[in-house]
Amino acid sequence: MNLEVWDWLVIILFLSVIVILGLSYSKESKTDLKSYFLGGRNMAWYMAGLSMVATTFAADTPLAVAEIVAKNGIAGNWVWWSFLAGGMLTTFFFAGLWQRSGVITEAEFTELRYSGAPAKWLRVFKSVYLGFFMNIIVIGWVNVALIKLLGVFFGLEYADAFMYTALILIITAIYSTFAGFKGVVVTDAVQFCIAMAGCIVLAVLVVNSAEVQGIDALKNYFRTTERASYLNFFPTFNSQNEFATTLSLSLTGFFAFVGVQWWASWYPGAEPGGGGYVVQRILSTRNAKEAVWATLLFQFLHYCVRPWAWIIVGLAGIMLYTDLGVSQSDYYVRIMKDFLPVGLRGLMLVAFFAAYMSTISTQLNWGASCLVNDVQKRLANTPKADSYYVWSAKICTVLLAIISLFATLGMDSVASAWGFLMQCGAGVGGVLILRWYWLRINVWSEITAMIMPFVGTIISLSLTLNNYESLIFTAFFTTAAWVLVTLLTSPADKATLAHFWEKVHAPQAINVQTETANEAIDTHFIPNNSSTVSKTNSPRTFYAYTFAAWLSATVLAYALLFFTGKIILKEWVDAAFCAIVGLSAFLILQKSMSKTIA
Repeated sequence: MNLEVWDWLVIILFLSVIVILGLSYSKESKTDLKSYFLGGRNMAWYMAGLSMVATTFAADTPLAVAEIVAKNGIAGNWVWWSFLAGGMLTTFFFAGLWQRSGVITEAEFTELRYSGAPAKWLRVFKSVYLGFFMNIIVIGWVNVALIKLLGVFFGLEYADAFMYTALILIITAIYSTFAGFKGVVVTDAVQFCIAMAGCIVLAVLVVNSAEVQGIDALKNYFRTTERASYLNFFPTFNSQNEFATTLSLSLTGFFAFVGVQWWASWYPGAEPGGGGYVVQRILSTRNAKEAVWATLLFQFLHYCVRPWAWIIVGLAGIMLYTDLGVSQSDYYVRIMKDFLPVGLRGLMLVAFFAAYMSTISTQLNWGASCLVNDVQKRLANTPKADSYYVWSAKICTVLLAIISLFATLGMDSVASAWGFLMQCGAGVGGVLILRWYWLRINVWSEITAMIMPFVGTIISLSLTLNNYESLIFTAFFTTAAWVLVTLLTSPADKATLAHFWEKVHAPQAINVQTETANEAIDTHFIPNNSSTVSKTNSPRTFYAYTFAAWLSATVLAYALLFFTGKIILKEWVDAAFCAIVGLSAFLILQKSMSKTIA
């Protein structure tokens, strides 16, 4: 390994601090499942928000974004920028509802919303499907990314890189097992700050190196070659509906991302209506207001703060390595290897270890919550003490870590894992969004939405559709299927719906009473008015302001994202335009939130 003493000291110090910090919270996680999986529902909004964004920042993320830029330019990032609208939808329409639901896991919500034995078994199935199978895939691809990084950076053989990855996984599993949710969240916050600092340092070093010679020289390289469009923030299409240069997305592909993916597709960390570890952190906050603030912080950090350090490195990689035959997927790691001096190599490795550990610790804790709360405890024939389930959660955490290592051995492509998850969730989003407001939706609607993506994918393959056409076809095929099933089957019983509506849809700003719940049940949809609601805070007015908050926050986030990029690229006029748009959106958002958040 090409590390010096100072590099090793930085790495050892980081790992020691993280383990000690995590274990210091072990006493607070011993009491019950709410403490172990939700930190006693007493998490500050900013800690919950930081933990959300830390989890989405894994070891593979910088590598993936740099590779996207190398292949498709800046505009290629719309493959994930398109999820912003869905994230903001979760923030304003669902975060408060999730927090008021009082459940421990996303799967538990199934029995709050639906009734009967089918709801029970759907809860069990979802907990195994999401908490085990999908969770193992996510952990596996994060392991693959770290193995790849270590292999390229140190020139290690796969077996050696796997061994070091397993060591870091074991360390993460140890503190995650004993620390519980609160320890995971606190270490997440520290790890995110370290990881971002390392990425920013790398971007500054490579841009100001003798080989690149600053932003102006980098821009000049692109503008004097056939890759001029790589600096565009939006794709440009020619008469054949293809990107003007070598970019791979077609107009159909761009529509699939911007027009369909954000609301129709289930994807870890970007579930329509919220899900997974994002919901876990929403549920850990102290009240609905803090749940909204936590999720809003996550969206802005995720889309506006993180990307540019990785995008710049991707652009520099094109300039440095295009003529050297270096794989585009290796650009980020090669820049680390070639441009980091002694001491900073250790810091950058620490940044990647931090990103890796924040993701793994969250996935392990969240996966265990599904398996213990929604399988073991739900199917138990006799009541058990809380301490029993806490110990079960610790055992599940360790087992998930061990099984993920075996799964990693069978995975050789992060991209293929991403594609698999996208296809599995195409079309599920509609039912996950509308189940909160359209009470006609029932357990069979959701079951249909989970099955039909596989059927749609098989049909799309027989029609020889490309990936983007398949995504669009499967999304609308699945949506049509579950809507038809909804109309042909009966809703949940009135007692279940009344309890759900009263528990979840009673924000202080509206003061919903029993008549409103009954009206919602009778119409199978959100009521337009009620005698118990004041004119100034009627449901119609409340949701109009909520819609305005969602739209303005989405515009503001995109404006900040583009403003930051334009400042970095020294395009001052465009930056000023983005600033004006962002300020206008901010004023609308401020007004809207004052009407919707008590």
